[in-house]
Amino acid sequence: MVLLVVGLAIGVATAVALMAITEAMQADVAVKMDEYGANILVVPKANDLALSYGGITVGSAAYDVATLSMPDVERIGTIKNAANISVVAPKLLGAVPLMGRPVLLAGVRFADELRLKRWWRVEQGMEPSEAADALAGARLAQSLAIQPGDEVEVNGRRFRVVGVLAENGSQDDDILFVDLSAAQLALDKPDAVSLVEVAALCTACPVEEMVEQISHVLPQARVTALRQAVTLRMETVGQLGRFAVAVSAVVIAIGALVVLTTMLGAVAERRQEIGLFRALGFRQRHVGRIILTEAALVSAAGGALGYLAGMGAAVTLAPRVANVTARVPWDPVLAAAAVGCALVVGVLASLYPAAQAARVDPTVALRSS
Repeated sequence: MVLLVVGLAIGVATAVALMAITEAMQADVAVKMDEYGANILVVPKANDLALSYGGITVGSAAYDVATLSMPDVERIGTIKNAANISVVAPKLLGAVPLMGRPVLLAGVRFADELRLKRWWRVEQGMEPSEAADALAGARLAQSLAIQPGDEVEVNGRRFRVVGVLAENGSQDDDILFVDLSAAQLALDKPDAVSLVEVAALCTACPVEEMVEQISHVLPQARVTALRQAVTLRMETVGQLGRFAVAVSAVVIAIGALVVLTTMLGAVAERRQEIGLFRALGFRQRHVGRIILTEAALVSAAGGALGYLAGMGAAVTLAPRVANVTARVPWDPVLAAAAVGCALVVGVLASLYPAAQAARVDPTVALRSS
């Protein structure tokens, strides 16, 4: 019986650990999707006409150029899967003269932008808190000798640079970031938006569905899914999940074989006891019920111990082996499934030994004593 409990516990523990780690990885993906930044990009529609002849490109022209506005940004929050939207970050871009040279000005909502771009780090100064505050990219601050506390003038409006971003190797290093409303006034484009970056939590819904929904409410916009990193990670988690199911099935099958052989051995050792029961009037169904009840009790114990051992292994191994930062939850549904699976496997594997015990001839069993 101890061997039976250990065998079932090992099988259940393996399955539980794999399932728990897979579930934690899926939760980790959902949490870290914010860290990837935007995975949906909304820009105005425009038809481009390339001007070239004889293999020489002279230039290009854009026509039928649409526009985006703040009411359009609000419409994004009305789509069917709005609950899956984490951050909506509108931006207004424009080239402006600054200290005698042209620079790119980006109007953003700082609260949304800082949440969207988790990799941003204010190396000098502090994060903006007022409408007249600005953040300077690392290369821009270096080339113009801008320090936190300096004031800059953009089209007649003054901004105070409160912080300088750490260099991150992107075009953000060359941009001056200001409040979106202030940028609209400075560029004389009230309510105008150049593009919108959307971070969507799509572990429960395909990104493509949200792209279609946003395209429906914003027909004048081109909506693109930037999902390569997220898709790759989700595919990896999906493959691990399928592998976990396959390995669990093999381990549970081995556990079933352990139950079968152990119960057959137990029936063979107790033939005299079973023969005595039959001689005292126990019917075949009574003997079979005794064997199955023992198997069920032992299987339940093995399932419970296996769940505890599997969850302990998952909690220990998930951050070390799978590099999962999300907490591994102690799921009562998984506990019930583990015990239930152990019960089903134990009882099914004990049906044949129970039938063998029920067919024991009492005369032959007692004579062999």
